[in-house]
Amino acid sequence: MSAEPPEAPVIRMSGITKSFLGVRVLHGVDLELHPGRVHALVGENGAGKSTLMKVLAGVHPADEGVVELDGRPVSFEHPVQAQRAGVATVFQEFNLLPERTVAENVFLGREIRGRFGTVDGRAMERATAALLADLDLEGIDPWARVRSLSVARQQVVEIVKALSHDARVISMDEPTAALAEGEVEVLYRIIGRLLERGVAVLYVSHRMREIFDLASRITVLKDGRLVDTVEAADTRPADLVRMMVGRPVSAVFPGHLEPRGERSGEVRLEVRGGGNPQLDDISFEVRGGEIVGLAGLQGSGRTEIAHALFGIDRFTRGEVVVDGRRVDPRSPRAAIRAGLVLVSEDRKTQGLALNQSIAANARLVLDAVWPFGSGPRAARLPGVLSSLELVSHGGSAQEVRYLSGGNQQKVVLAKWLAAEPGVMVLDEPTRGIDVGAKQAVYRLMRELAASGVAIVLISSELPELIGMSDRLVVLADGRVAGGLPGGSGEEEVMALATGSPPETADPGVEDPRITAVVEEVAQAEHDPPGPPGLPGPGPETPRGDGDGPARHEEAAP
Repeated sequence: MSAEPPEAPVIRMSGITKSFLGVRVLHGVDLELHPGRVHALVGENGAGKSTLMKVLAGVHPADEGVVELDGRPVSFEHPVQAQRAGVATVFQEFNLLPERTVAENVFLGREIRGRFGTVDGRAMERATAALLADLDLEGIDPWARVRSLSVARQQVVEIVKALSHDARVISMDEPTAALAEGEVEVLYRIIGRLLERGVAVLYVSHRMREIFDLASRITVLKDGRLVDTVEAADTRPADLVRMMVGRPVSAVFPGHLEPRGERSGEVRLEVRGGGNPQLDDISFEVRGGEIVGLAGLQGSGRTEIAHALFGIDRFTRGEVVVDGRRVDPRSPRAAIRAGLVLVSEDRKTQGLALNQSIAANARLVLDAVWPFGSGPRAARLPGVLSSLELVSHGGSAQEVRYLSGGNQQKVVLAKWLAAEPGVMVLDEPTRGIDVGAKQAVYRLMRELAASGVAIVLISSELPELIGMSDRLVVLADGRVAGGLPGGSGEEEVMALATGSPPETADPGVEDPRITAVVEEVAQAEHDPPGPPGLPGPGPETPRGDGDGPARHEEAAP
């Protein structure tokens, strides 16, 4: 590690620890921010980046550790306190009121008032114009309504709002995720102006080029722990990738089963040049009996593809072919009728009716899509629930909200399995469930594949994605960045996802970490593998990455 920058840090975070529902997501993390410098914070999805940022912003209080501002301990109990102290945050999801003007958003909650206590709109306009001029951005009208601005200009409004608090520290969470190439250059220019003013910038991003273009120092987090803080000038992109992914596999992945389905080997799903405002030229295919993983970082387009296939945010160009028939899923109901289903990433808000019973939830799809002809499918429900080992003291009449996370996931799977799909899209299927339940989901996936189902797997856990997939389609910025065989190394996947080619890569060599049985997990899993399905009830173990809620909601079929 290189020498300490000469100036004292404006922010020093020491030993920051944070837990959610008993799951520790930050383990004694240290971070320093210096005036006039960009400090990049990097790591895989779920590494704890956003949680650390939210601790600094006053969104979450730290369980342990100290935050110092100019050498004095501070404790922000609310983002407003942080802003008043000069610590501002520009989140990936903008906090703007679209029907208000630029000036009204900049001074929201602290409007400038005139002699008689009325809001002085002209004074706010002049102050906003002065802030824009200071950033060489005089082309934005302070009286324009925010909804009329581009995403890039809305981001400028967020930054100007932060500066209006006389911010000395500005944190930016994936600031270029929704920007075009030309708009990124504008952001670079704004950051340059901030550095000239002596502002310290904390920059969270997955994009290697931006990290090395902007940052003086880089802190790497992995599984909520500090890996290292390095000087950007002394570090190569390949070194950074190794630090981000160098962890042991945390689950045991079952091997392939003997195919027994009539459709095994046939192309069951094909996407040809699919696109919409978030995606461009998406093409891939999945055969019966195959698990194809969609790899990529946050904002790469993985969930957007799932939603397009399921008719939530449909493809506006290109073709989708299911079992040899071209389909146009304009709604979830149309997708289900075509034989394609989606297990969404957030079961509680997107996949379940929590105040309804197990039986009612299991019948949701059948009753909505085949209200008058679900007899044969409905007859499968008892067998489906039995094969999933869905055990509950209250029986099938118990409300789903009282079940553990693992049992709730069983109900989600039962709902879709009863529909007899040919193609299943699984978006984060093991999020928030314990190790035993994860292994059972893996066994169920292998069973479904062996029966001829085509599976598209989306997961933020790279070992899981690599260990379970026969092939990988790697995405970046809404496009297909490349393909890799199952068992490829994590560094190869991350290199494609970040646009940083590895120095040496042999896609034909299997990563031994993926095929190895992890001793600590094997010891925890005493029971021999049983029939495909999930284990009995157990406590829910949230994933606890703290990286924010899902950005989309699944429409009810």
